[in-house]
Amino acid sequence: MQSVTIQGSVRTELGTKFAKATRAAGEVPCVVYGGQAPIHFSAPILAFRDLVYTAEARVAHIELEGKTIQAVIQDMQFDVLTDKLTHMDFIEVIEGKPVTIEVPVMMVGNARGVRNGGTLKSVLRALRIKGDINNLPSVIDHDITDLRIGESIRVSDLKSGKAFEILNAEAAVVVTIKMSRKAVAEDEDESEEGAEGAEGAAEGAEATAAE
Repeated sequence: MQSVTIQGSVRTELGTKFAKATRAAGEVPCVVYGGQAPIHFSAPILAFRDLVYTAEARVAHIELEGKTIQAVIQDMQFDVLTDKLTHMDFIEVIEGKPVTIEVPVMMVGNARGVRNGGTLKSVLRALRIKGDINNLPSVIDHDITDLRIGESIRVSDLKSGKAFEILNAEAAVVVTIKMSRKAVAEDEDESEEGAEGAEGAAEGAEATAAE
C-alpha cells in the first residue's frame, strides 16, 4: 500500500476553543488512537491532500517530535458549507495486529452489457477490508469484460485468493448492468452476428460457383 508522510505538531491544549484556533491557523486537528494513549496533533491542511483527496487508500506516516507513527484513517469530518477538512481520526498500526480500512473498488474492462447498450451502475464504491497492513491493497480491481445485462458483481466474487478479509456481506452487490431503452437483447445480437456470418459465407459460395 502506498504511503503519505505528514509532518505534524503535538497538541497539548485541547477543547473546542483551541480546535477552532487551530483551524483558523490553517491546520487540521487530529487524534491517533490505538496506542497506549490517544495522541493529539495538528498539521497544515495541505499535508492531507494526497491522503484524503485521492482515488486510492493510503497509509499515513505521521512525524511528531522525531518519532514516526504509522496509521490509517478511521474517520474524517468536513465543513457542511465549504466541504473543507476540519478533523481527522487515525488508528495506529501495531506490528502483527490486523487493521481495518476502507478501500475503493475499480472495475476494469468494457463490459459486454454496456457494449450492448446497458447501463453500468456502481452500488458499492468502496469496501471495508481487514488484514496485515503489508498485504492490504490501495485499490481492489475486478475485470467486468464479460458482464452481461442483468448480471451483477457481488462481494463474494471479489474474495477469491485475497490475502485479506472483506468485511462487507458476501451477497452485497458491488456493480450491476441495468437494461436501458437503447439496449440490444444479447441473444438477438449474437444471432444477428451469426446470421451475418452465414450470409457472408453463402455469398462467397455463390461467387465461387459463378466463377
